[in-house]
Parts: sequence; C-alpha cells; structure tokens
Amino acid sequence: MPDQVLTLAEAAAEQAPLRLLIVTDAWAPQVNGVVRTLTTMVEMLRARGDMVEVVGPDRFNSLPMPGYAEIRLAVAPRRKLAQIVDAYMPCAVHIATEGPLGWAMRGICRRRGWPFTTAFHTKFAEYLEARARVPAAWSWRVLRHFHRPARAVMAATPSLRTELARQGFAHIRPWTRGVDLSRFRPEPRDAFESLPRPIFLYAGRVAVEKNIAAFLSLDLPGSKVVIGDGPQRAELAARFPSAHFLGYRENGVLARSYAGADVFVFPSRTDTFGLVLLEALASGTPVAAFPVTGPLDVVTDPRIGALDEDLRAACLRALDCDRAAARAHAEAFSWDASAAQFRDNLVRFSR
Repeated sequence: MPDQVLTLAEAAAEQAPLRLLIVTDAWAPQVNGVVRTLTTMVEMLRARGDMVEVVGPDRFNSLPMPGYAEIRLAVAPRRKLAQIVDAYMPCAVHIATEGPLGWAMRGICRRRGWPFTTAFHTKFAEYLEARARVPAAWSWRVLRHFHRPARAVMAATPSLRTELARQGFAHIRPWTRGVDLSRFRPEPRDAFESLPRPIFLYAGRVAVEKNIAAFLSLDLPGSKVVIGDGPQRAELAARFPSAHFLGYRENGVLARSYAGADVFVFPSRTDTFGLVLLEALASGTPVAAFPVTGPLDVVTDPRIGALDEDLRAACLRALDCDRAAARAHAEAFSWDASAAQFRDNLVRFSR
C-alpha cells in the first residue's frame, strides 16, 4: 500500500502545474529553429496552465557573436541570472543552449544541487570546425562535459540520439518537433510566377555551416531562390548572381514561398533536425538533401523527397515526387506531441 500511495502522489505531482525556468542563449529577436521551437513550447505549456519564464540574452549586457552579429552573447551573466532565478523560484529548470547563459545556469544548479535538463539543438563541433577550423574532437569533449550532469539530454531524432550515444553522452531522451499545419499549406502556389520553373528553394540562415554554396553551385534547370539572411549573404550573392536572394520572409509570405517552390533544397550537413523540412513538406513541396542527420529522420518516404550524396541528382529526382504525399507525411508531426514529450522529460525539485 505505501508504494501505491507514493506512486499516486508522484502521478498527481506530475499533473500539477509546473513553475518552469528556461535559460537560453537563443531567443528573440533571433530567427532560427531553436527560437521557434522554444517559443512554441512556451505557448503550449502556458496554455495548459504551467508557468514558464524564459531568460535570454536580451536581459543582460551582451556582445555580438564574432562573425554573426545578429546573435548576442550575454557578458558575465551569473550574478544577475542568480537574482532572476531567486525572484522566480522555479520547480524545474531547462538549459536550452551551451552558451554563456547556459554555462552560468549550469553552475548555479550544480552549486545548489538542483537537477536540470538540457537539449542538443546544434552540432557545434561541426559548426566550429566549418567556421573556425576548431577540431571537432575538442568541441565534443567540451559538449560532453556540459551535458554530463543533466538528468535528461533531449534530442530530436533517432540518428542524433545514436550519434550522441556514440560520442559518450548519457540520459538521452527523445524530443520530437512539429509543424503548424494551418500556417504551412500546399495552396496557393503563386509565389514565383515571374521566375522560370522549376523553382529550387532554400530557406533558413545564410551562413557557412548551412553549406548553401553546395546548392547554388549545382547545374539545375529553372531558378534558384534563397530566403533568409545571415553573414554569408553578400558573399554568396556576389558568387552566384543568377540566384535570387529574397531576404527574410515572414507570416504568409514565407508560407506561400514554400508552397510556390517545386523542390526544397536542404544542403546542410550539420543540423540536428531542420524545422524547415517539415514546413516545406507541409506546404506540399518535396525535399532534396544529403543523407545526414535531420533529412534521414524526416524524409523517410521516397515519395516525398530524395536523399543523395549527389545533391544535383537528389534535386532532379525530387521533381517527380508526390506533393500530396509530402503534405500527408508532415501531418504526422504534431507540436502537441512535442510539447508532451518535452514536459515529460523535465525534472521537478523542491527548493
């Protein structure tokens, strides 16, 4: 009987509203998949009655990230962060990123004996190797150290979880992603009426780790379109003058752009998921990508896209894919399921 009573009490506690603190170096006004994911989690948890406080770099003195000015990094945040934490009095802590705020919150939790969870959003080892020639093995060592005390390390896909386990990570838990099916739809398809078809579209950050040059250098029919901005935009626009660089597109314009394309090209080899893949598929647009983490986990049906080390071959094969099947595949990815997984992975504590 005592075991049964304890189990019931624990179950009741799990259903009680949370007082969650999320600490993240990626937050508005940044525009990327991490921010979109966290914003959606906050909205959905608050809608179910949980209290959620997000601490991002906007609350601190900050400096631009070298080579990526739109990303601000908090400077010496620990003292102010501790004050924010004490004022809020959380019963669960999630550390979303491995930047200055993430390290500071990790230190606070370690000193106080608080359990916490983390997530693996970005392949920083490959990112730093691509941008700064830092050996990936060095970065993996730092990342293992950062995540080691976490009660759960959340990762979006099976292939990423396998890679993390191979790299020596423990307590790895699934946390999938979703897509807004009411926002991203197959119709209308009139976004690029003035451009020669077929339309091959990339959408996302325009930065070296996204490997966009691998797409723009391909010999393809029709038009190549790039939506998004970032530190490599000017360089790529100069190198590939025939491509169409449209900058940021938000609200309905972005969704219409997805739907208006014939193929969505995802040349990145360093993403852990790629929300844009789901957004394109929800818009009925098939995907062409390399067979790497992210595309391997999302593009699991040859009717909805093509994965190939020959990216040009993948792009041409994707032209023959089934747009209705692409939409149907995306409908299986739910933000409700993502939020439920995220909440179940969190660890409560008493102050």
